[in-house]
Amino acid sequence: MLDKNEIQNYQEMANQLRFLCADMVQKANSGHPGAPMGLADIAVVLSYHLKINPKIPQWINRDRIVFSGGHASALVYSLLHLWGYEVSLEDLKQFRQFGSKTPGHPEYKHTQGIEITTGPLGQGFANAVGFAMAAKLAQYQLDNKIISHKIYCLCGDGDLQEGISYEAASLAGLHQLNNLIVIYDSNNITIEGDCQIAFKENIKARFESQGWLVLEIDGHNFIQIDEALTQAKNASKPVLILAKTTIAKGSLNLCGSHKSHGAPLGEEEIAQSKAALGLNPQEKFYLSPSVKLRFQNTAELGELAFKQWEKDLAQSPKKALLEKMQNPDFNTITYPTFEVGKTLATRSSNGQILNALAQSLEGFIGGSADLAPSNNTELKGMGDFPKGKNFHFGIREHAMGAICNALANYGLFIPFCATFFVFSDYLSPSVRVASLMKSKVFYIWTHDSIGVGEDGATHQPIEQISHFRAMPNLNVFRPACANENIACFQVALELQSPSAFVLSRQNLPILSKPSKEEMKKGAYLKQAASKTPKITLLASGSEVSLALNSANALEQEGIPTQVVSVPCFDLFLLQPKSYQETLLQGEVIAIEASRGLEWYQFAKKVIALSSFGASGKGEILFEHFGFSVPNIIKIAKETLQCSC
Repeated sequence: MLDKNEIQNYQEMANQLRFLCADMVQKANSGHPGAPMGLADIAVVLSYHLKINPKIPQWINRDRIVFSGGHASALVYSLLHLWGYEVSLEDLKQFRQFGSKTPGHPEYKHTQGIEITTGPLGQGFANAVGFAMAAKLAQYQLDNKIISHKIYCLCGDGDLQEGISYEAASLAGLHQLNNLIVIYDSNNITIEGDCQIAFKENIKARFESQGWLVLEIDGHNFIQIDEALTQAKNASKPVLILAKTTIAKGSLNLCGSHKSHGAPLGEEEIAQSKAALGLNPQEKFYLSPSVKLRFQNTAELGELAFKQWEKDLAQSPKKALLEKMQNPDFNTITYPTFEVGKTLATRSSNGQILNALAQSLEGFIGGSADLAPSNNTELKGMGDFPKGKNFHFGIREHAMGAICNALANYGLFIPFCATFFVFSDYLSPSVRVASLMKSKVFYIWTHDSIGVGEDGATHQPIEQISHFRAMPNLNVFRPACANENIACFQVALELQSPSAFVLSRQNLPILSKPSKEEMKKGAYLKQAASKTPKITLLASGSEVSLALNSANALEQEGIPTQVVSVPCFDLFLLQPKSYQETLLQGEVIAIEASRGLEWYQFAKKVIALSSFGASGKGEILFEHFGFSVPNIIKIAKETLQCSC
């Protein structure tokens, strides 16, 4: 509890903090001063409640703090500096500069103390729900001495307008995540002005209807903030602290104005405002020794908590399990066996592989957006969250993606999430952020092409695979069969970045299994030509079998043809040109039932889709759109004639 006799000291801390932020934005001549200044009072009180240890920043039982509004980055960096993380005053002076530790929006792994890259508004809210879910499952698997921390999230009006926050809040309320405390910076301002021009709902009623406890406070009243946080930490359900605040609090002329949101206040305004609060208007980036000392109290209390936790851990029978979850051994996995010559959809083989991983790896968890029977993602006999490995996300792809980013960053889990490939569009913002962070999330995307069939064009992905292949740091695997699927996972598990598995609805012939070394290169020779190839057929997924059949037919007509399977276009791009050239011999033709524009980097001719699909049986659609042996033979011959 705060000392009511110390209010003047808390006010001094808040005023110096808010103008430290204003100075950062002013020096950069870029950024957002309004939210940091409005949140300064809350940040001061929160510092007295947090359990963190900057000396051991990855301590698993630390409280997590998520700033859903990344535009409050000046406040984030200032607090990290004051709490004792590796963010110096000089780093604050380099705010938003190239190569600095303090970029315009916080980035995970770039700045010590940043738990997750939140990016677009609303992502951080769902990330916080993900952290809370991770902590609940970890607490069940370990115990409540090893895992006893809280998740704090600061969000604003913009976060709660984004649809992802509705989805995530619904899940948090469903599971009664009492380790989650969201502080809503309700300043009623967005970029265009007063919120009410576009946002006028009853937030209290909304969250209460979703199963949350809502506490309403004055966000500048230190005692009210403290009492709300104390009550929230002892609640039996997730808590939204609805804090009424004033944007740019402390600014003489821009206090409460939307003009303070995304632009510096100006040197004159800052100087006048500092003077009005008794601060030296000429002194920039000022922190008094007494203020710095009070903020250091956060780290000191956290270090004491860490030492007690270490003692508890040493006596816990779950210590070995914790270490195993933090350092998973991928060599212990026993993969299923698939017989060459039989047929099986890659979504089905993938389901067996997921179960093998979950059996071997304590931290392998995940679920689907209400499509587990179709995605084949149920982890059999492993229970449901919060006491099991199966997550039922419901029809909430947006939140599912952001939640999995937090599950991956938590430090104990390897998560997957699943939906139909065409609905990956709903996940795209979260996938992009995961790729930016290089967080190990596995995306299971089934029903990968016009092979979906009768559901028609709305459910047949066409441009999606090209989109995700264009995304940096994301590995998109489209295996040709069950055995190739295993090799894809063997490689993906060892990559320090997210991976997507694009899988067929229809049965595919099971082919021989490539080596892990071949798979690491993204493409490999699947079938050699009878002599120096005149044609190379490149393909992925279901089109590999089509390429093999076409190559056999071309060989019978005296045209030496080889087949190269490309299960991961992204990894193939990374290979030396010398390796690529060994596979790309003769006239190169790529075959893929998608938009296919990226294949022109390697192929002279691309057999792909230039339109959306249609409703009808998958085999009829493949024939209609030119994915047939006769059409490939025809195009191969035409290509050879053109090259003469």
